[in-house]
Amino acid sequence: MIGGRNITKITQFILLGFSDFPQITGLLFFMFLILYITTLTWNLSLIVLIRMDSCLHTPMYFFLSNLSFIDFCYITATVPKVLSNFFLEKQTISFVGCIVQYFVFSTMGLTESCLMTAMAYDRYAAICNPLLYSSIMSPSLCAWMVLGSYIAGLISSLFQISVLMQLQFCGSNVIRHFFCDLPQLLNLSCNDTFFAHVLLVILTIFFGLTNASLIIVSYGYIVSSILKITSAKGRSKAFNTCASHLTAVSLFYSSGIFVYLSSSSGGSSSFDRFTSVFYTVVIPMFNPLIYTLRNKEIKDAINRLRKKTICSEG
Repeated sequence: MIGGRNITKITQFILLGFSDFPQITGLLFFMFLILYITTLTWNLSLIVLIRMDSCLHTPMYFFLSNLSFIDFCYITATVPKVLSNFFLEKQTISFVGCIVQYFVFSTMGLTESCLMTAMAYDRYAAICNPLLYSSIMSPSLCAWMVLGSYIAGLISSLFQISVLMQLQFCGSNVIRHFFCDLPQLLNLSCNDTFFAHVLLVILTIFFGLTNASLIIVSYGYIVSSILKITSAKGRSKAFNTCASHLTAVSLFYSSGIFVYLSSSSGGSSSFDRFTSVFYTVVIPMFNPLIYTLRNKEIKDAINRLRKKTICSEG
């Protein structure tokens, strides 16, 4: 009983998804399917390539393989359910399923934010301290940075889940989104969600502003070091080593800020749902492409793997 009235506890939610656009359901299903298959293929292929080629066993590619794994989990947390819902009359998800989906989605997103910072530090060490790079970015430090990113994302998500589990949901059980996201769940709660909103703000500041600030500071030192290089060729080479990461960071943070801060409706409007596709689906697909499109080391590794495959078949 809440506020002196009986309530019926909600055990499942209805994911509205894109059901209010029946005229383009087929197109949306095909789009999500292609994006999902492409993302899985590119990320898993990059993980396998880095694993198999010893020349890619460096800090940068160690971080990159973990980024691909995170993106694989990140997109898998939401898209399979979206695809299955296109064929269901009732697009429901259980309370436990909703919590698990958000837990995986949140853990991977927060972990990626921390990993982006670790990759920025790696680029800082490579550009600003090239002679000491190998000693600075030791295998143990790289492993601890990655492990710390996963632990930070996991613990922060557990805090959110523990708060969500204390809330009661009654009345409407319709989530006006294609996956379970925290703002929509808070809007459906019968309880006072002040503490949950405070926690969300704290996590946003810690993972968003803190990591973004550290990345900006790192690139401040990087730009300063690049400008001190006398030759144009040297400056171009130094810039190319961090251009991919800077592009990925810009897309990651700009899309998240746009969706979460520009929406006054908690991300539940049709426009917000379509823009959410960008940071939940498109960015995980773009990341491996951004890092490999103009990467000579990756192309050389692919050629070596191709030659090795041909020789083994011969």
